[in-house]
Amino acid sequence: MKNELICLGHKMTVLNPSGNYDMIEGTTLPGVPGPPAHYHATYSETFYVLEGRMEFLVNGSAVVLESGGSIDFAPHTAHTFQNLGDTPCRWLNIHSPKGFLSFFQQFGISSDLENAFEKSVGQNIIEDVLKKAESFDMHLVQPH
Repeated sequence: MKNELICLGHKMTVLNPSGNYDMIEGTTLPGVPGPPAHYHATYSETFYVLEGRMEFLVNGSAVVLESGGSIDFAPHTAHTFQNLGDTPCRWLNIHSPKGFLSFFQQFGISSDLENAFEKSVGQNIIEDVLKKAESFDMHLVQPH
């Protein structure tokens, strides 16, 4: 059985690695924005683009990755992403050490629910994320 969530408009399949890291396979549809720019104080994070083309904003600079490309974020690296293409983009996301998966579980909506994508970006979810993000070591960065 797949553990699929829709979190902030992104489909996420939770994988269960045996190591000290969390891993998900995500899908971002065209036109769906990434999370607000943020950093983690204790987590390192990696993205690997499986299909499509994604733009990452890293400490204010744009980095574009095609299928097969990867990017690493050390703690305190401000980042976000978006799908630049006109087709869905698939990616792997890893947080190390384990622990950030609880963010996706807290704010994700079961993919089985009717209108899960719309519900995952509802005003109540967005307000809850903005209010509670720091308790998950997700520190929002204000745009300059």
